[in-house]
Amino acid sequence: LVQLVESGGGSVQAGGSLRLSCVTSGFTYRGYCLAWFRQAPGKDRKEREVVAVIDSAADTTYADSAKGRFTITLDLAGNTVYLNMTALKPEDTALYYCAAAQPCYTGTRMGEYIYWGRGTQVTVSS
Repeated sequence: LVQLVESGGGSVQAGGSLRLSCVTSGFTYRGYCLAWFRQAPGKDRKEREVVAVIDSAADTTYADSAKGRFTITLDLAGNTVYLNMTALKPEDTALYYCAAAQPCYTGTRMGEYIYWGRGTQVTVSS
Protein backbone atom coordinates (compact mmCIF):
# COMPACT_ATOMS: atom_id res chain seq x y z
CA LEU A 1 0.00 0.00 0.00
CA VAL A 2 1.46 3.32 -1.10
CA GLN A 3 0.89 6.23 1.25
CA LEU A 4 1.89 9.87 1.00
CA VAL A 5 1.66 12.06 4.10
CA GLU A 6 2.20 15.80 3.89
CA SER A 7 3.13 18.17 6.69
CA GLY A 8 4.61 21.60 7.18
CA GLY A 9 1.75 23.82 6.13
CA GLY A 10 0.71 26.82 8.17
CA SER A 11 -0.10 30.51 8.22
CA VAL A 12 2.56 33.06 7.34
CA GLN A 13 2.74 36.66 6.30
CA ALA A 14 3.63 37.67 2.78
CA GLY A 15 7.36 37.41 2.22
CA GLY A 16 7.68 34.52 4.64
CA SER A 17 8.86 30.96 4.07
CA LEU A 18 7.61 27.45 4.67
CA ARG A 19 8.97 23.99 4.00
CA LEU A 20 6.50 21.28 3.15
CA SER A 21 7.39 17.63 3.62
CA CYS A 22 5.87 14.51 2.11
CA VAL A 23 6.84 11.15 3.54
CA THR A 24 6.20 8.21 1.27
CA SER A 25 5.75 4.60 2.25
CA GLY A 26 5.29 1.50 0.14
CA PHE A 27 6.60 3.36 -2.92
CA THR A 28 9.29 1.93 -5.17
CA TYR A 29 11.59 4.66 -6.39
CA ARG A 30 11.92 3.58 -10.02
CA GLY A 31 10.69 5.39 -13.12
CA TYR A 32 8.71 7.93 -11.13
CA CYS A 33 7.72 11.53 -10.83
CA LEU A 34 6.96 13.15 -7.51
CA ALA A 35 5.13 16.43 -7.52
CA TRP A 36 3.51 19.11 -5.46
CA PHE A 37 0.12 20.34 -6.63
CA ARG A 38 -2.06 22.99 -5.09
CA GLN A 39 -5.76 23.69 -5.04
CA ALA A 40 -6.71 27.28 -4.42
CA PRO A 41 -9.74 28.22 -2.30
CA GLY A 42 -13.00 27.84 -4.19
CA LYS A 43 -11.39 25.82 -6.97
CA ASP A 44 -12.53 22.36 -7.97
CA ARG A 45 -10.30 19.31 -7.59
CA LYS A 46 -9.91 19.23 -11.37
CA GLU A 47 -8.37 22.70 -11.19
CA ARG A 48 -5.41 21.64 -9.11
CA GLU A 49 -2.26 23.07 -10.58
CA VAL A 50 1.17 21.55 -10.61
CA VAL A 51 3.69 23.56 -8.63
CA ALA A 52 6.89 21.51 -8.88
CA VAL A 53 7.99 18.11 -10.12
CA ILE A 54 11.06 15.95 -9.58
CA ASP A 55 11.67 12.78 -11.57
CA SER A 56 13.83 9.70 -11.24
CA ALA A 57 16.63 11.47 -13.13
CA ALA A 58 16.51 14.24 -10.52
CA ASP A 59 15.29 16.68 -13.14
CA THR A 60 12.95 19.34 -11.83
CA THR A 61 10.15 21.34 -13.39
CA TYR A 62 8.41 24.35 -11.91
CA ALA A 63 5.27 26.30 -12.64
CA ASP A 64 6.05 29.84 -13.76
CA SER A 65 4.53 31.11 -10.53
CA ALA A 66 6.99 29.01 -8.53
CA LYS A 67 10.21 29.63 -10.43
CA GLY A 68 12.84 31.41 -8.38
CA ARG A 69 10.85 31.06 -5.17
CA PHE A 70 10.14 27.35 -4.64
CA THR A 71 12.53 24.41 -4.64
CA ILE A 72 11.62 20.73 -4.77
CA THR A 73 14.09 18.21 -3.38
CA LEU A 74 14.07 14.50 -2.64
CA ASP A 75 15.72 12.67 0.21
CA LEU A 76 15.76 9.08 -0.97
CA ALA A 77 17.22 7.77 2.27
CA GLY A 78 14.35 9.35 4.18
CA ASN A 79 11.68 8.63 1.56
CA THR A 80 10.73 12.28 1.76
CA VAL A 81 10.10 14.92 -0.86
CA TYR A 82 10.27 18.55 0.18
CA LEU A 83 8.96 21.81 -1.17
CA ASN A 84 10.87 24.78 0.13
CA MET A 85 8.83 27.94 -0.42
CA THR A 86 10.21 31.45 -0.01
CA ALA A 87 8.93 34.94 -0.74
CA LEU A 88 5.40 33.69 -0.26
CA LYS A 89 2.51 35.71 -1.66
CA PRO A 90 -1.18 35.76 -0.75
CA GLU A 91 -1.93 34.07 -4.08
CA ASP A 92 0.09 31.06 -2.89
CA THR A 93 -2.70 30.34 -0.41
CA ALA A 94 -3.97 26.84 -1.19
CA LEU A 95 -4.18 23.26 -0.09
CA TYR A 96 -0.92 21.67 -1.17
CA TYR A 97 -0.87 18.04 -2.23
CA CYS A 98 1.98 15.61 -2.72
CA ALA A 99 1.49 13.16 -5.59
CA ALA A 100 3.37 10.30 -7.23
CA ALA A 101 3.26 9.03 -10.80
CA GLN A 102 4.64 5.69 -11.88
CA PRO A 103 5.36 5.49 -14.74
CA CYS A 104 5.84 9.14 -15.50
CA TYR A 105 5.42 10.73 -18.91
CA THR A 106 5.19 14.53 -18.88
CA GLY A 107 5.05 14.83 -15.10
CA THR A 108 2.91 17.94 -15.33
CA ARG A 109 -0.52 16.44 -15.97
CA MET A 110 -2.66 15.69 -12.96
CA GLY A 111 -4.07 12.60 -14.65
CA GLU A 112 -0.66 10.90 -14.57
CA TYR A 113 -0.59 10.84 -10.79
CA ILE A 114 -2.15 7.80 -9.18
CA TYR A 115 -1.02 8.32 -5.60
CA TRP A 116 -2.05 11.36 -3.60
CA GLY A 117 -1.70 12.63 -0.08
CA ARG A 118 -4.49 14.37 1.80
CA GLY A 119 -2.94 17.80 1.59
CA THR A 120 -1.54 20.43 3.90
CA GLN A 121 -2.96 23.95 4.11
CA VAL A 122 -0.82 26.99 3.35
CA THR A 123 -2.27 30.41 4.12
CA VAL A 124 -0.39 33.59 3.28
CA SER A 125 -1.71 36.88 4.60
CA SER A 126 -0.87 40.30 3.22
